[in-house]
Amino acid sequence: MKLLLLDAGHCLSLGLARTASSRTDLELNVVDADRIGATDIRACQADVVIVPPFVSPADAAPADVTAHAEAVEAVLAACIETDTPLVWCVADQMFEQGGEGLLDEEEVPSPIDTALRRVIATGDRIRAELPHHLIVRLGPLFGPDGRDAWLPTLIERLLAGKEIRAAEDVILCPTSVDAVAMALIGMLQQQRCGADSWGAYHLAGTEPISTYAFVSIVRTQLVTRLEGIGEAVTPGSLKALTLNSGTPLRRVLNCRRVLETFGVHQKPWRLELSRLLDDWIAQRAPTAPISDPT
Repeated sequence: MKLLLLDAGHCLSLGLARTASSRTDLELNVVDADRIGATDIRACQADVVIVPPFVSPADAAPADVTAHAEAVEAVLAACIETDTPLVWCVADQMFEQGGEGLLDEEEVPSPIDTALRRVIATGDRIRAELPHHLIVRLGPLFGPDGRDAWLPTLIERLLAGKEIRAAEDVILCPTSVDAVAMALIGMLQQQRCGADSWGAYHLAGTEPISTYAFVSIVRTQLVTRLEGIGEAVTPGSLKALTLNSGTPLRRVLNCRRVLETFGVHQKPWRLELSRLLDDWIAQRAPTAPISDPT
């Protein structure tokens, strides 16, 4: 299966590249651009086009959000012309007001913000004009590298002694980039084998947690691991922010449909976080000298 992946520097693009490199049934073509034309799809004979998410649209400049929507629509036009399936990943922030319970996959976000509504209109076009599509809504991504990977930025700021501010009243499900990459490839392989289950799906980590609590766990585990290799650190402090008066804002995605349709389980973010920090420490720790057997 040949995949055409946009936005090469995005953390999800790098995660997909890592996953694809260990498989013989995938050919991954990655481009730096955030938009392509029909000629590009034909040139690499792509079976699927994948667009990574605009990770924090609610916090971005409206012009940037609108530009993303326009780029996705350009990709949509190319996919329609070539009859190529499109995978578009979308951030959970599209559910601007959250929800008291789980946010179901059948529920289309209805934000108040004008720029976010522009992105929703793009999703409506995809649903109406391209039957073979996957709109995959993701929890906040974290990964080892790439743009919007979250974790490297946290580590850098903590080690630099900088204060980190995080909301204690925004509840979400952190989501591993590598887990998303594996899930997407599994879903696409099943589609290629005749599943024919197109539409919107949710994919997130298990265990809802506040942004502040998640950052606090990263800080604690980072310090513990550094002390374990003999490094004494004084990490940056944390400051809890209250962004919502009264009830906390909950963005907890219901991932039932992706489980029932493709057998994709939500991956515990604690396990993924622990694995990534272990990998980071392994790269940082000094290499032990090799003893001379003679």
